[in-house]
Amino acid sequence: MIDKDTFLGFCDEALVAMRDIVVDLGDDLANQRPALPGANSPFAILTHCLGVTARWASTVNLGEVVPRDRDAEFTATGAVDTLAADTDAMRASLRDWVARTDPAAPPAAPTSPRQDWYAATCGGVLLHVYEELAQHRGQLELTRDVLRAGG
Repeated sequence: MIDKDTFLGFCDEALVAMRDIVVDLGDDLANQRPALPGANSPFAILTHCLGVTARWASTVNLGEVVPRDRDAEFTATGAVDTLAADTDAMRASLRDWVARTDPAAPPAAPTSPRQDWYAATCGGVLLHVYEELAQHRGQLELTRDVLRAGG
């Protein structure tokens, strides 16, 4: 069974680290894409993470739809201060959604079981949220490094 406090600690650490990277880069670098095929900007990566978190923790698990335009996440640009505030708001929303989630229960709005095997329980869905945050945190760290190196 998933320990909610530990789960939230891991997610919070990832979201804060990503927020801080984007803020540290500033508006100019945070909105640039590395010169690599298919690369995303730091701003887009974090925007995507906020969309992932809302979709899975709220829409899928609780059936409370949070509007999302997944395609637009990858082209998102804007002020890093606004994205930092949105990240902090998402951290608070995630705490609320997790508090109201029964990890052993099936999701309220299940996805395709063939494709999303981990979504058989709300706990599996929450682990997927952290999986996404962890992998995109690494992607964001590498993206930051490439941009700072002039690439």
